[in-house]
Amino acid sequence: MNTQATTLYPFVPSGPNFERSLEFYEALGFQQVWRQEGFAGLRFGGAYFILLDIDVPEWQSNQMINFEVENLDAYWTELKSDVVAARFPGVRFLAPTDFPWGREIHIIDPGGVCWHVRESES
Repeated sequence: MNTQATTLYPFVPSGPNFERSLEFYEALGFQQVWRQEGFAGLRFGGAYFILLDIDVPEWQSNQMINFEVENLDAYWTELKSDVVAARFPGVRFLAPTDFPWGREIHIIDPGGVCWHVRESES
């Protein structure tokens, strides 16, 4: 095939409270780019996804998303995970941790989706 994909925009379920999830992603650094009934496009630098106003616990607890930041430790400091966790009961954070595949932060969002944040290698 000659045509190449340029970007991937995953759909992510919001969980039980769409508005609260929008606030949570804003706390992570994402900005709302557009919105229509039941959907919102969110961007953080080159990371982009579409948040769906849907609550499917089985899907949410089995979905993982990965994005990269320029400096993982700086992002962790800026994130202030304890403040964000206090604002959004039920979310969980794992501080920067070394794994065989690289150093990552893990975030469980309000709907139960697991986000892996890693440092860009470029």
